[in-house]
Order: sequence, then C-alpha cells, then structure tokens
Amino acid sequence: MRQTEFFLKSCDPKTLTVGQLMQDAITQCTTRTDAATIAHLMTHRNFGSLPVVEDDGMLVGIVTEYDLLQAMIDGRDLRKIMVTEIMSIHPVTVTEDQTLAQVADLFQDRYVTRVPVVRNKKLVGILARRDLLFGYMKASQYWS
Repeated sequence: MRQTEFFLKSCDPKTLTVGQLMQDAITQCTTRTDAATIAHLMTHRNFGSLPVVEDDGMLVGIVTEYDLLQAMIDGRDLRKIMVTEIMSIHPVTVTEDQTLAQVADLFQDRYVTRVPVVRNKKLVGILARRDLLFGYMKASQYWS
C-alpha cells in the first residue's frame, strides 16, 4: 500500500519521496521459479514485470513481459526455463529517499514503467509511473 493513500491534506508534490509513493506489498519470484509460473502470475494479476530475489531478499534481476515474449518467439518451452535464463540482471532501481522529481526524470530518461525499490540491495517495494501520478494528484488534492 502507498503512504500517499492516507494523505488527509495537500502538500507540495515535489517533497514526496519514493518511500511515500511506492507499493510495499510486492509480488516477487525467486531464482528457482520457472517462466511458466511467472507468466501465470503476470497474466492473472495483471503485472508487467516481477522482481527476482534471492532467499534473503537481495534483488538479483527483473523479469518482464518482453523477456517472456522473447522466449516464446524463440520457441522455448516456458515450463522448462528458469527465470535466471531470461531475466534482466542489474535492473534500474531507486531508493526510498529519492524525490518524485528525481524518479520522474528517471522514468522518462530510461523509458521504464516500473522500478524496484531497494534498501541495502534488498527489495523493499516497487514503484510504477502510475504511483507517481497518484501521489502527485493526492498531494495536490485534485481528489480526496
């Protein structure tokens, strides 16, 4: 859940941080997850990507719809592919203290739709472009 959902009064949207904007209830997968399971999760829960973590919560990659589609185009059986074979390593990440303006620029410059949020390289949240818009609107009190 985003902290901005609980805002009761307006504030300067420029002061919002990733920690306030991010979703902290994260669906993730491990390096032992197969691609078919990921595809099932993504299609049934309407996700465009899933962070990949080690057992200790350390972020090691991200798997996207693009990665899955590429495997399908290549004729690979998703039931026989592990996430580590198709995931993007070294994904773009942000930290909780970054501001709305900083991450908005990052989203535009890197053409990403969502980024993992990390603390000491461990996954603590996910931030999507939609979260930025929601936080901006809520902080500006365009709706309550």
